[in-house]
Amino acid sequence: MGEPIAGIAQNIQLAVTPVFLLTAIGAILNVLISRLARVVDRARALEAELMGATQAGGDERRLVALDDLAILDRRMGAVNISIALCTASAFLVCIVIAILFVGEIADLGWAQAVIWLFLGAIVLLAGGLGLFLFEIRIALTSVRVRAGLLAQRRPRTPKGQREA
Repeated sequence: MGEPIAGIAQNIQLAVTPVFLLTAIGAILNVLISRLARVVDRARALEAELMGATQAGGDERRLVALDDLAILDRRMGAVNISIALCTASAFLVCIVIAILFVGEIADLGWAQAVIWLFLGAIVLLAGGLGLFLFEIRIALTSVRVRAGLLAQRRPRTPKGQREA
C-alpha cells in the first residue's frame, strides 16, 4: 500500500515543478501588463495634447507628439505580442501539468507530448522575453533621443564663478 502512495507523491512533485515556472510567467505577465498600461496612458495623454496643439496651432509640438505616438505604437505592439507569447507559454505549462497528473491515473504514454509541450512553453517564453527586451530597447532609444535636447540648455558656469 505504501508503494502506490509513494508513486503518487513522486508524480505530485513532478507536476508541481512546472507550477513554479507558471508562477514566474505570471510575474512576467504582471510586469508586461503594467508596462502596457503605462504606454497606453502616455499615448492617450499625447493624443489629448495633440488635439490641443492642433487647435492652438503648435506645429512643432504637434510633430514631436506624432513622433512620440509612433514610438508608443511600436512599444504597444511589441508588448502585446510579448504578452501573447508568455500567455501561450503559460497555457502549455498548464497542459503539461494536467498530463502529468492524468499520466498517474491512466498510462497513456504521453511522455513525448510532455517533452514537446514543455519545450514549446520554454521557446514561447523565450520569445516573449525577447520581445520584452525589444520593447525596453525602443523605450531607451526614444529617451536617448530626448536627451539630445539637453545640449540646448543653458551652459553651466564653471565652479567658483558667478553668473553675470
